[in-house]
Amino acid sequence: MAASTVDSLQSPEPPVPGSSPKLPRAAIDGIQRNEKTGIPLNTAWTFWLDKSVRGATAAEYEANLRKIYTVNTVESFWGVFNNIPDVSEIQDRYGYHLMREERRPIWEDECNMRGGYWKMKCFKKDTSVVWKELLLAVIGEQFTDHTAEGDEVVGLSVSVRERDDIIQIWNQNAEAAEKATVVSKFRELLPNTNFPTLFYKPHQAHHAFEKDRTNFYRK
Repeated sequence: MAASTVDSLQSPEPPVPGSSPKLPRAAIDGIQRNEKTGIPLNTAWTFWLDKSVRGATAAEYEANLRKIYTVNTVESFWGVFNNIPDVSEIQDRYGYHLMREERRPIWEDECNMRGGYWKMKCFKKDTSVVWKELLLAVIGEQFTDHTAEGDEVVGLSVSVRERDDIIQIWNQNAEAAEKATVVSKFRELLPNTNFPTLFYKPHQAHHAFEKDRTNFYRK
């Protein structure tokens, strides 16, 4: 079973928007029980929180990245999701990630560097619904039939901004993105939602990607 960050999350207080989410003790107890008895996910998934700082150094980014919890069952997923602030409640420049297994939301990590992401701007009135719908699609492996052979969706991110928010769907293999129908699938899932901007970009094509560093990430 994947390890969780129980010690850093033990708190009797409710989650504080804009800070590192702290799960109540009762929630942690329930999640741990559900990890043993719940419906297993196809793979583990890890919730992360970050704070984006323009021009951040590697050390600054690492200092702002927080692992929330790794979940292995449907019930433990809900246990975390329902006990951290809704995306509408977190502050500007903060963001959530859900990454396959325990990979970090860092472009330059070995497991991510050959991939990329579908990036879309999302109107704030839609962000909570879009984030939840795509989370369920990701843990339910609904994109499996919409990626090319040898590729898979490995993460989902939401970044809160002053105006429109940003959603990213991460995949493993940027070279296979042209053969994917991921866009068609999430339009099917969200038929009444408009995205003012939508495009695909390999991580290595981003101006901030640093080939010689394995622990640096900027949005």
